[in-house]
Amino acid sequence: MKTQSCSPHRLFLAPEAPDALDVHWFDPQWLTQQGWVSGHSDSSGRNPAWFFNNEGEGYVLRHYWRGGLPGRVFKDGYLYLGEARTRPYRELALMIELWRLGLPIARPIAARLTRKGLHYSADLITARLPNSRDLVSVLSEGPMAEARWRTLGQVLARFHRAGVYHADLNARNILLSRGQFFLIDFDRGELREPAKDWQQANLSRLHRSLLKERGRVAGMRFDEGADWDALMAGYSSEAASAS
Repeated sequence: MKTQSCSPHRLFLAPEAPDALDVHWFDPQWLTQQGWVSGHSDSSGRNPAWFFNNEGEGYVLRHYWRGGLPGRVFKDGYLYLGEARTRPYRELALMIELWRLGLPIARPIAARLTRKGLHYSADLITARLPNSRDLVSVLSEGPMAEARWRTLGQVLARFHRAGVYHADLNARNILLSRGQFFLIDFDRGELREPAKDWQQANLSRLHRSLLKERGRVAGMRFDEGADWDALMAGYSSEAASAS
């Protein structure tokens, strides 16, 4: 990972980062003034991710926001305990490794750390997955075929086999792009020794997410029996093939 400093900012650059990238790429207002912004998304229900284009390539800019009770006070401020312990540094480093392993993720580009005394705020840029929709959007348009549920299970097993712990594995962090599944948002994720306890907890979190989204999104099609069984069948088959 390469770094650049331009006080009070610190940039972390993935090997795939464009040579032209600089601190302005993390400023939605500047991007808008250049005519690069193509839209924004608020799938989390809280804060938008900005979509922009440059030289024929699409990118996604995401700001780090605090959730829960701390977010009501600090919003986007985090205590600075050293560069390597900051959320943007750790997420980008993890994504670079996952990309190297050939796992289906959005291509990592860069992160920005902005110091504010004892605290910092942060942003992350990744490549945009073309024609992508999250799993909630897909299921809102109709049921997903059994074969596709099995494929999703196989994809999740690949991540788990590599020891990838996703801290927020939910239906909105699974994207379908050109017929392939991808995982996004690896904030607070890490590489761990593969173990059934945390892997099952990951899957249970996704299961709860699907039930929750089905309850609040009109028309979302998720069969807790057949669909989840198909996902787990794919997961088990992929895990067995690697043993």
